[in-house]
Amino acid sequence: MTVLITGARGKVGQAVTSRLHTAGLPVRAASANPTELTVPTGVEVAELVLDLPETFPAALDGVRQVFLYPQPEGIDAFIETARAAGVEHIVLLSSSSVLAPDAETNPLATHNLRVERALTASGLPCTLLRADAFASNALGWSHLIRQSLPVQLAYPDAHLAPIHPADIADIAAEALTGTALSGRAVTLTGGQSLTFREQLAMLSGVLDRDITIETITHAEAEQQMRRFMPASMAGSLLTLWAAACAGPAPIADTTRTLLGRPERSFHQWATENATAFTAH
Repeated sequence: MTVLITGARGKVGQAVTSRLHTAGLPVRAASANPTELTVPTGVEVAELVLDLPETFPAALDGVRQVFLYPQPEGIDAFIETARAAGVEHIVLLSSSSVLAPDAETNPLATHNLRVERALTASGLPCTLLRADAFASNALGWSHLIRQSLPVQLAYPDAHLAPIHPADIADIAAEALTGTALSGRAVTLTGGQSLTFREQLAMLSGVLDRDITIETITHAEAEQQMRRFMPASMAGSLLTLWAAACAGPAPIADTTRTLLGRPERSFHQWATENATAFTAH
């Protein structure tokens, strides 16, 4: 019963691959550039380009379950090839943004929503893991912190419940190896609501150095963010963070509710990744 891991170069994909391999399951890690994958000894690798259907049959040969990274291009052809190959279950790494009232048009949600709808319409058994903010999003501040520059934020008091990527991997591995999550759509968060200001304070404590926060305007933040992402994406994020200033972020499903064990905290993530914020 081979499990195919798409997006296997990513942190979550790597972690899911490692967990399944350790559990003794046959795993095939897929990437558009399989020669660049780093996988445990004994894990197969395969080329898979989600908008090139000719790469699908070999990647899916003998596969019964798939951990799927959300990319709408080619999703219908992928589903049909998966069905023909005998795939019995797909676990999708989706986003909590699909639950927003404007998900149809929100650039944070649309590609996840398209993949979710294609899967649910297909009739193939699927599990939807709708992850909220990743703790690792804090790496976006790493360059500024390494250079001892202020972190500029339009909404430093926006509340999030960041989830440790390893918690997502644990839940995904459970979805692929057990039955309790099969067919479910679950929203995943960390166990604590934290503002950006509180996250930076935790990083400051871990690093044992001051981190300066500088509040800037919405327009200034949007101008900065547009250097790294489409304008529509920047605008959607800032709108989300503005609304998140209203109060604590809701806590949804976590490793505690789904797996019966405590969530990893943002402080733990910061401690594990402290070197990313120190001068190299």
